[in-house]
Amino acid sequence: MRAEYIIEHMEEDEPEAPAHFPPWALLEYRHMLYHVGEGTTVHFTALSRASLDALHEAFRQPLPPLTQKPARFELHAESVTTLAQQRGWDLQRICLLDPKAPLPLSVRDAGLHGSNPAPFTHFLFGGILGDDPPRDRTASLRELGFPGRHLGSVQMSTDTALGVTKRVVEDGLRLGLDELRGMDGADGASDGCVWTGRVGGTAIPLPRGGPDDLGAAHGTRHAGYHIP
Repeated sequence: MRAEYIIEHMEEDEPEAPAHFPPWALLEYRHMLYHVGEGTTVHFTALSRASLDALHEAFRQPLPPLTQKPARFELHAESVTTLAQQRGWDLQRICLLDPKAPLPLSVRDAGLHGSNPAPFTHFLFGGILGDDPPRDRTASLRELGFPGRHLGSVQMSTDTALGVTKRVVEDGLRLGLDELRGMDGADGASDGCVWTGRVGGTAIPLPRGGPDDLGAAHGTRHAGYHIP
C-alpha cells in the first residue's frame, strides 16, 4: 500500500489577498498532486474556511495536459493531530520532514524497498511561505513528537520536498541526501531538477511543473514554500 502525504498549512492568511493564497501558492499546492500521482491521497490540513474555499476552487481549474494523473486530495479544517485521532492513524508512523531531524530520509521508510517492520504510513510537511532567514516554524510540528527525517542541508520548497520524498520512498531513488544541494538557490535548479553530490552531480528531474515553472507562469520568480 502506498503512503499518503499531509501538508499542514502553517501560514497565516495574507490580509490583502482576497483568495487568502498568492496565485503561485495555489498552483504549487495543486502541482503537489501531480508530483505524487494517482493511487494515493494528499491531505491538506489546518485550513481556514477561506483557505478551504480557495483550494477547492483552485483544484477545480483545468491544467495543461500532463503525463501523470494527479493524486486524490482531501481538504481539512482539522489539524494533523486531530485528523490522525479521527482516522486512527498512529502518530509514530507519520514522518515529519524536518531539516533538524537526526536521520536522513531512506528508501526503506515507506516499506517498499527493503525490510522495515514498521514503515511510515504518512509523510508530513509544513506548508509555510518562505522566510529568509528561516524562523524554524516547523518546530511547532516537531514538538508534537512526530518521528522526523531530513532531506539534507538545502532549504527547498514544500513542493520540491514532497516530490523528492516520493521519489526516494516510493521510487527507490537514492539521493545522497547529506550532500543534496539546489543548483539555483533554495528552490532547486531552474530546469526543474535537483542535483545530488554523492551520485556524481547527476540531475534528478522532478515531475513537470516544479517551483520555477510556477513562477514563470506568473511572470515572476516566487520565494517558495519552505520547510525552515
